[in-house]
Amino acid sequence: MIPRLKEIYYKEIQPSLKTKFGFKNLYMGPKIQKVVLNMGLGLDGNDSKILKSCEEDLAKITGQKPIVTKFKKSVANFKTRKGSNSGLKVTLRKDKMYEFIDRLVNIALPRIKDFRGLSSNGFDQFGNYTFGIKEHIIFPEVSFDRADKVRGLDITIVISSKNKEHSFALLEKLNFPFIKKGDN
Repeated sequence: MIPRLKEIYYKEIQPSLKTKFGFKNLYMGPKIQKVVLNMGLGLDGNDSKILKSCEEDLAKITGQKPIVTKFKKSVANFKTRKGSNSGLKVTLRKDKMYEFIDRLVNIALPRIKDFRGLSSNGFDQFGNYTFGIKEHIIFPEVSFDRADKVRGLDITIVISSKNKEHSFALLEKLNFPFIKKGDN
């Protein structure tokens, strides 16, 4: 079964972006290539119970098993050793990516306490969008009672586009709740 958001993208969003920006064909428009989720653990990465718990939570959120990332170099001030566990990472593509974005925008983000919207400053020069979430328990798949500690997530949405404006227009069409200019 095709994900709901993917169907909407191909039937409605892609043609509307083509006419808005005057592209010669549909495929010149911006498209989401992948979504990368990163959960940094810091010193807790060495504890196997905490690592396993976070791995299960991230697997429930994404529907895919995360990989364990390692520190690349030792830094004495941060008490890190080269090769020790630093966090978890998941890369979502194709149908799982569309399903995750759908759940993120329509279910998880509205559950954030005192949520006013996402900042539009998270775009890099290539048009990719990155933002952070302070609580991973906003996703309904994660049990609030079972979570030992509330952890943050970094979410990067990699978009094939020419510039920030095209990426911003795509994410707005996908119902991302950006803060409007003039709102406080």
